[in-house]
Amino acid sequence: MTLTTSFERVSLPLERDFEIARGTTTTAENVVVRVEDEAGTVGVGAAAPSAHYGETADTVAAVLPELLAVVERVDDPHALAEIERALRGVVERNPAARCAVSIACHDLAAKRLGVPLYRLWGLDPTRTPTSSYTIGLDDTEVMREKAAEAVDRGYGVLKTKLGTDRDREIVAAVREAAPDARLRVDANEAWTPREAVANAEWLAEFDVEFLEQPVSADDPEGLRFVYERSPLPVAADESVETAADVPQVADRCDVANLKLMKCGGLAEARRAIHTAHAHGLEVMLGCMIETNAAIAAACHLGPLLEYADLDGSLLLAEDPFDGVPLPDGEIDLTACECPGTGAVERDG
Repeated sequence: MTLTTSFERVSLPLERDFEIARGTTTTAENVVVRVEDEAGTVGVGAAAPSAHYGETADTVAAVLPELLAVVERVDDPHALAEIERALRGVVERNPAARCAVSIACHDLAAKRLGVPLYRLWGLDPTRTPTSSYTIGLDDTEVMREKAAEAVDRGYGVLKTKLGTDRDREIVAAVREAAPDARLRVDANEAWTPREAVANAEWLAEFDVEFLEQPVSADDPEGLRFVYERSPLPVAADESVETAADVPQVADRCDVANLKLMKCGGLAEARRAIHTAHAHGLEVMLGCMIETNAAIAAACHLGPLLEYADLDGSLLLAEDPFDGVPLPDGEIDLTACECPGTGAVERDG
Protein backbone atom coordinates (compact mmCIF):
# COMPACT_ATOMS: atom_id res chain seq x y z
CA MET A 1 0.00 0.00 0.00
CA THR A 2 1.16 3.54 -0.71
CA LEU A 3 -0.55 6.42 1.07
CA THR A 4 -0.07 9.98 -0.13
CA THR A 5 -0.95 13.03 1.94
CA SER A 6 -1.57 16.72 1.45
CA PHE A 7 -3.08 19.73 3.19
CA GLU A 8 -4.38 23.19 2.35
CA ARG A 9 -5.37 26.25 4.34
CA VAL A 10 -8.90 27.56 3.84
CA SER A 11 -10.28 30.88 4.98
CA LEU A 12 -14.00 30.61 5.70
CA PRO A 13 -16.04 33.82 6.15
CA LEU A 14 -18.81 33.63 8.73
CA GLU A 15 -22.43 34.33 7.94
CA ARG A 16 -22.30 36.93 10.75
CA ASP A 17 -19.56 38.14 13.06
CA PHE A 18 -19.38 35.77 16.04
CA GLU A 19 -18.59 37.26 19.44
CA ILE A 20 -17.95 35.64 22.81
CA ALA A 21 -16.62 37.12 26.06
CA ARG A 22 -13.01 36.75 24.82
CA GLY A 23 -13.37 38.41 21.41
CA THR A 24 -14.95 38.47 17.96
CA THR A 25 -14.44 36.17 14.96
CA THR A 26 -15.23 37.23 11.40
CA THR A 27 -13.38 34.50 9.49
CA ALA A 28 -12.55 30.92 10.47
CA GLU A 29 -9.10 29.72 9.45
CA ASN A 30 -9.23 25.94 8.93
CA VAL A 31 -6.65 23.56 7.48
CA VAL A 32 -7.97 20.65 5.40
CA VAL A 33 -6.00 17.38 5.33
CA ARG A 34 -6.27 14.63 2.72
CA VAL A 35 -4.94 11.07 2.88
CA GLU A 36 -5.22 9.05 -0.35
CA ASP A 37 -4.65 5.33 -0.94
CA GLU A 38 -3.35 3.62 -4.07
CA ALA A 39 -6.89 3.14 -5.40
CA GLY A 40 -7.60 6.87 -5.30
CA THR A 41 -9.87 6.76 -2.24
CA VAL A 42 -9.41 9.95 -0.23
CA GLY A 43 -9.97 10.51 3.46
CA VAL A 44 -10.52 14.12 4.53
CA GLY A 45 -10.23 15.89 7.86
CA ALA A 46 -9.72 19.42 9.06
CA ALA A 47 -8.13 21.44 11.83
CA ALA A 48 -9.92 24.42 13.36
CA PRO A 49 -7.15 25.85 15.55
CA SER A 50 -7.87 28.11 18.49
CA ALA A 51 -5.41 30.68 19.77
CA HIS A 52 -6.89 30.12 23.22
CA TYR A 53 -5.26 26.69 23.17
CA GLY A 54 -2.03 27.95 21.61
CA GLU A 55 -2.73 27.08 17.97
CA THR A 56 -3.12 29.06 14.78
CA ALA A 57 -3.35 28.12 11.12
CA ASP A 58 0.38 28.91 10.96
CA THR A 59 1.29 26.45 13.72
CA VAL A 60 -0.92 23.77 12.19
CA ALA A 61 0.70 24.21 8.79
CA ALA A 62 4.15 24.13 10.42
CA VAL A 63 3.68 20.73 12.11
CA LEU A 64 1.53 18.96 9.52
CA PRO A 65 4.43 17.84 7.29
CA GLU A 66 5.88 15.87 10.21
CA LEU A 67 2.49 14.50 11.23
CA LEU A 68 1.62 13.42 7.71
CA ALA A 69 5.04 11.81 7.37
CA VAL A 70 3.91 9.49 10.19
CA VAL A 71 0.88 8.44 8.16
CA GLU A 72 3.00 7.75 5.09
CA ARG A 73 5.49 5.77 7.17
CA VAL A 74 2.83 3.59 8.85
CA ASP A 75 1.20 3.27 5.41
CA ASP A 76 -1.99 1.64 6.73
CA PRO A 77 -5.09 3.75 7.41
CA HIS A 78 -6.56 0.91 9.47
CA ALA A 79 -3.67 1.10 11.96
CA LEU A 80 -5.47 3.94 13.70
CA ALA A 81 -4.15 3.30 17.21
CA GLU A 82 -0.58 3.15 15.97
CA ILE A 83 -1.01 6.33 13.95
CA GLU A 84 -2.50 8.36 16.80
CA ARG A 85 0.15 7.12 19.23
CA ALA A 86 2.88 8.10 16.78
CA LEU A 87 1.30 11.52 16.19
CA ARG A 88 1.54 12.24 19.92
CA GLY A 89 5.18 11.27 19.74
CA VAL A 90 5.80 13.96 17.14
CA VAL A 91 4.02 16.82 18.95
CA GLU A 92 2.64 16.59 22.47
CA ARG A 93 0.36 19.60 22.08
CA ASN A 94 -1.01 20.92 18.75
CA PRO A 95 -4.29 19.02 19.22
CA ALA A 96 -6.13 20.53 16.24
CA ALA A 97 -3.32 19.59 13.87
CA ARG A 98 -3.27 16.01 15.17
CA CYS A 99 -7.06 15.90 15.03
CA ALA A 100 -7.16 16.78 11.33
CA VAL A 101 -4.89 13.83 10.57
CA SER A 102 -6.90 11.53 12.84
CA ILE A 103 -10.17 12.45 11.12
CA ALA A 104 -8.73 11.97 7.63
CA CYS A 105 -7.37 8.52 8.53
CA HIS A 106 -10.66 7.43 10.14
CA ASP A 107 -12.55 8.69 7.09
CA LEU A 108 -10.29 6.73 4.76
CA ALA A 109 -10.42 3.55 6.87
CA ALA A 110 -14.22 3.57 6.94
CA LYS A 111 -14.43 4.34 3.22
CA ARG A 112 -12.15 1.40 2.41
CA LEU A 113 -14.53 -0.86 4.35
CA GLY A 114 -17.57 0.72 2.71
CA VAL A 115 -19.23 1.70 6.00
CA PRO A 116 -20.09 4.98 7.75
CA LEU A 117 -17.82 5.79 10.68
CA TYR A 118 -20.46 5.13 13.35
CA ARG A 119 -20.77 1.58 12.05
CA LEU A 120 -17.01 1.09 12.21
CA TRP A 121 -17.38 1.88 15.92
CA GLY A 122 -20.51 -0.27 16.35
CA LEU A 123 -22.74 2.64 17.42
CA ASP A 124 -26.53 3.03 17.12
CA PRO A 125 -27.21 5.92 14.69
CA THR A 126 -30.69 6.54 16.13
CA ARG A 127 -29.37 7.44 19.60
CA THR A 128 -28.11 10.96 18.95
CA PRO A 129 -28.92 14.14 20.88
CA THR A 130 -30.17 17.32 19.26
CA SER A 131 -27.46 19.89 18.62
CA SER A 132 -27.83 23.37 20.03
CA TYR A 133 -27.55 26.47 17.88
CA THR A 134 -25.37 29.25 19.29
CA ILE A 135 -26.43 32.87 19.69
CA GLY A 136 -23.21 34.91 19.79
CA LEU A 137 -22.86 38.14 21.71
CA ASP A 138 -24.26 41.24 20.03
CA ASP A 139 -26.58 44.13 20.77
CA THR A 140 -29.45 42.82 22.85
CA GLU A 141 -32.05 43.43 20.16
CA VAL A 142 -29.87 41.73 17.57
CA MET A 143 -29.54 38.69 19.85
CA ARG A 144 -33.33 38.67 20.25
CA GLU A 145 -33.65 38.68 16.46
CA LYS A 146 -31.05 35.92 16.09
CA ALA A 147 -32.94 33.76 18.59
CA ALA A 148 -36.26 34.33 16.83
CA GLU A 149 -34.66 33.55 13.48
CA ALA A 150 -33.11 30.33 14.83
CA VAL A 151 -36.49 29.19 16.16
CA ASP A 152 -38.12 30.03 12.83
CA ARG A 153 -35.49 27.87 11.11
CA GLY A 154 -36.49 24.96 13.34
CA TYR A 155 -33.83 24.94 16.05
CA GLY A 156 -35.29 23.93 19.39
CA VAL A 157 -32.11 24.07 21.48
CA LEU A 158 -30.27 27.39 21.81
CA LYS A 159 -26.99 28.25 23.51
CA THR A 160 -26.56 31.90 24.39
CA LYS A 161 -23.15 33.45 24.94
CA LEU A 162 -22.87 35.66 28.03
CA GLY A 163 -20.16 37.56 29.90
CA THR A 164 -21.31 41.18 29.63
CA ASP A 165 -22.75 43.81 31.97
CA ARG A 166 -26.20 43.16 30.47
CA ASP A 167 -26.42 39.39 30.78
CA ARG A 168 -29.85 39.39 32.44
CA GLU A 169 -31.22 41.67 29.73
CA ILE A 170 -29.83 39.34 27.05
CA VAL A 171 -31.31 36.20 28.57
CA ALA A 172 -34.69 37.87 29.02
CA ALA A 173 -34.69 38.94 25.36
CA VAL A 174 -33.65 35.53 24.08
CA ARG A 175 -36.20 33.74 26.25
CA GLU A 176 -38.93 36.10 25.07
CA ALA A 177 -38.00 35.36 21.45
CA ALA A 178 -37.78 31.61 22.08
CA PRO A 179 -40.23 30.80 24.88
CA ASP A 180 -40.36 27.07 24.14
CA ALA A 181 -36.70 26.43 23.32
CA ARG A 182 -34.33 24.51 25.54
CA LEU A 183 -31.89 27.22 26.59
CA ARG A 184 -28.26 26.89 27.69
CA VAL A 185 -25.84 29.69 28.52
CA ASP A 186 -22.06 29.94 28.21
CA ALA A 187 -20.03 32.57 30.04
CA ASN A 188 -16.65 31.49 28.56
CA GLU A 189 -14.81 32.03 31.88
CA ALA A 190 -16.09 35.62 32.27
CA TRP A 191 -17.42 35.60 35.84
CA THR A 192 -15.98 35.38 39.31
CA PRO A 193 -17.25 32.46 41.40
CA ARG A 194 -19.57 34.67 43.44
CA GLU A 195 -20.89 36.41 40.33
CA ALA A 196 -21.55 33.00 38.79
CA VAL A 197 -23.60 31.81 41.77
CA ALA A 198 -25.59 35.03 41.87
CA ASN A 199 -26.20 34.83 38.13
CA ALA A 200 -27.24 31.19 38.35
CA GLU A 201 -30.00 32.20 40.77
CA TRP A 202 -31.73 34.45 38.25
CA LEU A 203 -30.84 32.24 35.29
CA ALA A 204 -32.89 29.49 36.89
CA GLU A 205 -35.92 31.78 36.66
CA PHE A 206 -35.58 31.65 32.85
CA ASP A 207 -35.62 27.84 32.80
CA VAL A 208 -31.99 27.56 31.69
CA GLU A 209 -30.89 23.96 31.22
CA PHE A 210 -27.29 24.38 32.39
CA LEU A 211 -24.51 26.92 32.82
CA GLU A 212 -21.28 26.41 30.86
CA GLN A 213 -17.80 27.42 32.06
CA PRO A 214 -18.82 30.23 34.41
CA VAL A 215 -15.32 30.87 35.80
CA SER A 216 -11.72 30.79 34.63
CA ALA A 217 -10.23 27.41 33.83
CA ASP A 218 -7.31 28.53 36.00
CA ASP A 219 -9.60 28.58 39.04
CA PRO A 220 -10.58 24.96 39.78
CA GLU A 221 -11.64 25.83 43.32
CA GLY A 222 -13.82 28.58 41.92
CA LEU A 223 -15.50 26.03 39.68
CA ARG A 224 -16.10 23.82 42.72
CA PHE A 225 -17.54 26.83 44.60
CA VAL A 226 -20.07 27.40 41.81
CA TYR A 227 -20.89 23.70 41.42
CA GLU A 228 -21.65 23.32 45.13
CA ARG A 229 -23.92 26.39 45.26
CA SER A 230 -25.51 26.74 41.83
CA PRO A 231 -29.20 25.87 41.41
CA LEU A 232 -28.31 24.97 37.81
CA PRO A 233 -26.14 22.12 36.53
CA VAL A 234 -22.63 23.26 35.61
CA ALA A 235 -20.74 22.27 32.46
CA ALA A 236 -16.95 22.47 32.21
CA ASP A 237 -15.45 23.37 28.83
CA GLU A 238 -12.14 25.22 29.02
CA SER A 239 -11.42 23.31 32.26
CA VAL A 240 -11.31 19.93 30.50
CA GLU A 241 -9.37 19.19 27.32
CA THR A 242 -8.46 15.48 27.32
CA ALA A 243 -9.30 12.32 29.24
CA ALA A 244 -6.52 13.09 31.71
CA ASP A 245 -8.36 16.26 32.79
CA VAL A 246 -11.65 14.52 33.58
CA PRO A 247 -10.77 13.29 37.09
CA GLN A 248 -9.78 16.84 38.07
CA VAL A 249 -13.23 18.23 37.21
CA ALA A 250 -15.40 15.24 38.09
CA ASP A 251 -16.23 16.57 41.56
CA ARG A 252 -16.89 20.15 40.44
CA CYS A 253 -19.22 19.93 37.42
CA ASP A 254 -22.15 17.94 36.06
CA VAL A 255 -21.28 17.95 32.36
CA ALA A 256 -17.96 17.69 30.52
CA ASN A 257 -17.92 19.66 27.28
CA LEU A 258 -15.37 17.97 25.04
CA LYS A 259 -14.19 19.06 21.59
CA LEU A 260 -12.26 17.17 18.95
CA MET A 261 -9.95 20.14 18.53
CA LYS A 262 -9.07 20.03 22.23
CA CYS A 263 -8.74 16.24 22.43
CA GLY A 264 -6.35 15.87 19.51
CA GLY A 265 -8.10 13.05 17.68
CA LEU A 266 -11.06 10.72 17.51
CA ALA A 267 -9.46 7.99 19.62
CA GLU A 268 -8.73 10.44 22.44
CA ALA A 269 -12.24 11.90 22.13
CA ARG A 270 -13.80 8.48 22.63
CA ARG A 271 -11.45 7.83 25.53
CA ALA A 272 -12.45 11.14 27.15
CA ILE A 273 -16.15 10.44 26.67
CA HIS A 274 -15.89 7.04 28.35
CA THR A 275 -13.73 8.48 31.13
CA ALA A 276 -16.31 11.18 31.84
CA HIS A 277 -19.11 8.63 31.97
CA ALA A 278 -17.05 6.43 34.28
CA HIS A 279 -16.76 9.43 36.65
CA GLY A 280 -20.51 9.99 36.63
CA LEU A 281 -20.52 13.01 34.32
CA GLU A 282 -22.77 13.66 31.38
CA VAL A 283 -21.02 14.60 28.13
CA MET A 284 -21.56 17.30 25.57
CA LEU A 285 -19.48 17.37 22.41
CA GLY A 286 -18.84 20.89 21.22
CA CYS A 287 -16.85 22.39 18.38
CA MET A 288 -14.99 25.42 17.13
CA ILE A 289 -16.14 27.21 13.97
CA GLU A 290 -15.35 24.35 11.62
CA THR A 291 -15.92 23.09 8.12
CA ASN A 292 -17.95 19.91 7.72
CA ALA A 293 -14.68 18.10 7.01
CA ALA A 294 -14.32 18.15 10.81
CA ILE A 295 -17.92 18.51 12.07
CA ALA A 296 -19.05 15.41 10.17
CA ALA A 297 -16.65 13.24 12.16
CA ALA A 298 -17.88 14.71 15.44
CA CYS A 299 -21.46 13.86 14.49
CA HIS A 300 -20.58 10.16 14.38
CA LEU A 301 -19.80 10.32 18.11
CA GLY A 302 -23.40 11.43 18.71
CA PRO A 303 -24.66 8.05 19.99
CA LEU A 304 -22.20 8.31 22.91
CA LEU A 305 -23.42 11.75 24.06
CA GLU A 306 -26.07 13.30 26.26
CA TYR A 307 -25.73 16.73 24.61
CA ALA A 308 -24.33 18.14 21.39
CA ASP A 309 -23.21 21.60 20.29
CA LEU A 310 -22.12 20.88 16.73
CA ASP A 311 -23.28 23.98 14.90
CA GLY A 312 -19.82 25.18 13.83
CA SER A 313 -20.40 24.69 10.11
CA LEU A 314 -23.86 26.27 10.33
CA LEU A 315 -22.24 29.59 11.27
CA LEU A 316 -20.26 29.77 8.01
CA ALA A 317 -21.35 31.86 5.05
CA GLU A 318 -20.28 28.98 2.82
CA ASP A 319 -18.69 25.61 3.52
CA PRO A 320 -16.57 23.82 0.87
CA PHE A 321 -17.88 20.49 2.24
CA ASP A 322 -21.27 18.95 2.81
CA GLY A 323 -21.56 16.77 5.89
CA VAL A 324 -23.96 14.88 8.12
CA PRO A 325 -27.44 16.42 7.77
CA LEU A 326 -28.52 18.52 10.78
CA PRO A 327 -32.18 19.31 10.07
CA ASP A 328 -33.47 21.47 12.95
CA GLY A 329 -30.33 20.49 14.86
CA GLU A 330 -31.10 16.76 14.67
CA ILE A 331 -27.94 14.74 13.93
CA ASP A 332 -29.29 12.52 11.16
CA LEU A 333 -26.71 9.76 10.83
CA THR A 334 -29.26 7.49 9.18
CA ALA A 335 -29.36 9.90 6.24
CA CYS A 336 -25.57 9.72 5.90
CA GLU A 337 -25.48 7.00 3.27
CA CYS A 338 -21.93 7.43 2.03
CA PRO A 339 -19.09 5.61 3.79
CA GLY A 340 -16.64 7.41 6.06
CA THR A 341 -17.56 10.56 7.93
CA GLY A 342 -19.98 11.79 5.30
CA ALA A 343 -17.91 14.86 4.44
CA VAL A 344 -18.12 15.38 0.68
CA GLU A 345 -16.40 18.17 -1.21
CA ARG A 346 -18.79 20.46 -3.02
CA ASP A 347 -18.34 21.05 -6.72
CA GLY A 348 -16.75 24.33 -7.58
